Amino acid sequence: MIAKVIVDIATSELDKIFDYKLGYSGATKGSRVIVPFGRFKTEGFVIDISDFSDYPEDKLKPIIRVVDDVPALTEDNLRLAEYIKNKYHSSMASVLRLFLPSEMRKGKVRSKTANYISLNAEIEVGEMLSSLKKGADKQRAVLEFLKGNGKTKQSELNEAFSPSAVTALKNKGYLIVSEEKILRTPYKNLSGGGQRVKLTSEQESAVNSVKNSDKPTLIKGVTGSGKTEVYLQLIESVIDSGKTAIMLVPEISLTPQTFSRLRSRFGDKCAILHSGLSAGEKFDEWWRLRSGEAVIAIGARSAIFAPLENLGIIIIDEEHDQSYESETSPRYVTEEIALERAKLSGAKLVLGSATPKVESYLKAVNGEYNLAEMKERVNGKPLPEIIIADMREEVKRGNISPFSVALKTELKNTLDSGNQAIIFLNRRGYSQKVICRECGYVAKCLSCDVALHYHKAEDVLKCHFCGSQYHMLTACPECGSVSINYSGTGTQKVVSELQALFPSAKILRMDNDTTQNKEGHFKILKEFSEKKADILVGTQMVAKGHDFPSVTLVGILDADMSLYFSDYRSGERTFQLVTQVAGRSGRAGDSGKVVLQTYSPKNPVLQSSVSYDYENFFKRECMVRKASYFPPFSHILRLMVESEEEDLAISTLKSAFERAREVYSEYQPSFIYFDKMKSPVKKIKNKYRFQILARIKDNYQEIENEFYKIANGLTSRKVLCYLEVNPSSTS
Repeated sequence: MIAKVIVDIATSELDKIFDYKLGYSGATKGSRVIVPFGRFKTEGFVIDISDFSDYPEDKLKPIIRVVDDVPALTEDNLRLAEYIKNKYHSSMASVLRLFLPSEMRKGKVRSKTANYISLNAEIEVGEMLSSLKKGADKQRAVLEFLKGNGKTKQSELNEAFSPSAVTALKNKGYLIVSEEKILRTPYKNLSGGGQRVKLTSEQESAVNSVKNSDKPTLIKGVTGSGKTEVYLQLIESVIDSGKTAIMLVPEISLTPQTFSRLRSRFGDKCAILHSGLSAGEKFDEWWRLRSGEAVIAIGARSAIFAPLENLGIIIIDEEHDQSYESETSPRYVTEEIALERAKLSGAKLVLGSATPKVESYLKAVNGEYNLAEMKERVNGKPLPEIIIADMREEVKRGNISPFSVALKTELKNTLDSGNQAIIFLNRRGYSQKVICRECGYVAKCLSCDVALHYHKAEDVLKCHFCGSQYHMLTACPECGSVSINYSGTGTQKVVSELQALFPSAKILRMDNDTTQNKEGHFKILKEFSEKKADILVGTQMVAKGHDFPSVTLVGILDADMSLYFSDYRSGERTFQLVTQVAGRSGRAGDSGKVVLQTYSPKNPVLQSSVSYDYENFFKRECMVRKASYFPPFSHILRLMVESEEEDLAISTLKSAFERAREVYSEYQPSFIYFDKMKSPVKKIKNKYRFQILARIKDNYQEIENEFYKIANGLTSRKVLCYLEVNPSSTS
């Protein structure tokens, strides 16, 4: 028998199947194996077993050994991998890696075991005790302990009594030693919120709509309408039928909260997968899913590759979130992977959001997706009132603080009433950038073409692209002036000014700086939910999915920030962000309010946000995009060239453009736009960046395939070329 193997080396030259003798290895389809490769040994994946090879059998080498007791990849995994390889023109090795925790490769992490001690059941305890010599008090104590407590970890016995006493009893045959696996369980203390509740009529209708449709379902439900409970009851139905489930959330910060509800409802049937776990935790949770011990996977986008068999449902919560698009190779879109995986396994696909992507809602309107709407909050309360604070008038009145008079007033009223507030700002740090007031010098990262942000707590300048840190300036390096100015407002500065306004208030900050460790998000959210703080200041991670019953006020400080990005989706993202963060207010007791601060109060996107009018926003957005040929009425292709050598990047760009121009000539009527240029951020992590941008209105697949070939053909050890289709960011 012949094993068809993909070696775990992600280069285009080795992106092919290698034949090995199966021998006595015991390898099956999906197994990870160690194989000889040239002068070395390497890991590989068995993607098929065959009776035939195109090579003489005596020339084939045998598999050395199988890595795992159970094949790591399922049949569905392998079929999905083939789809991803073809869809995104990636090497099969790089695709197969998506299905495994990275630390599993090369044996970087293994199961954790420990020795346990129990009494030998074949000997009476009384007989053991009576046989001990006078003075063997510690041995006697060990036996008495095990009699009362049963099997115990050997290390605990050694510590509580003595290693010599335990060893002596083992030598007498009184104790049995067994090696057992120890699970490294993340978020052990999570609990609560999992009680099954009676569904509202809208929730019941949404559940039935999903069950009765053969199409993917888009659940469009206002914030607080109880979408999570709909998900839980759909999962419960699937699990009861003997199938498995995947639930995706966009942010790690949301994972513990949702996982808590799932664990309370389904216990150890749930496993969590995301990048914030330790290597051991990821390994153990992944194997619980693969072994069938856990049947529900929850996590961020990578959980779509969970090793579940007999899949019954895939749920993508907050489906509009751009974090569902991968920015590293393979550059996949989670929704596309989920659609294919659901098709392969016959599973239901559910997409949920209060503010769906324009593309998703258009599919629902056109009948490609099933649409279920939930227009009311489960508690019957109205959506929070949104008050617009015109910051132009604030400046005219001499108010130069980050807070409008309206927001200060509402904050005081909220704190006086014993309720909580969330202040949302779409950036972190103390200020946006550091500028010399004399010559205009802006402090920039040496490795990236971006301004540095000042972080007051550490008194350092940080790059938010590569993470580099620099000493704070005491004088301008260009002109020597000490007139250094902080431009913009960051979360640290907001906290500082709020503390000055409300000295007795307890304020928490939640951004990438305060959530560095695994449970950073969870600890902050838990403290705030337990009302140990009055105000939560945060970036986008506070805007999504959280449910705080005592929050009755949300302040949105710079609503315009995302409105004028040079991105066709800037209006959509602003509408989504405002609606999502506004939805954190007034979810339980008192009615909620939102103060939206803006310099553009008449902007139609903000006007639609204030009235929660998604349909009006959607119609206007579609009209604009259709008239100007932007997605979903076209495709944007962005072919990126990156290299640490600027000359090499430029020469590669020229080669790519020459080849792309041939495609342009062949399909010219399909092109709306086509040109080459520097990337808006010219350098990141010491790599110079250039791009070819194209906008096409038809013949999508043919043109994309040609652009993928160009990118793959020009990638080398010193230069990276890759294609992005409808990229989530064009920075």
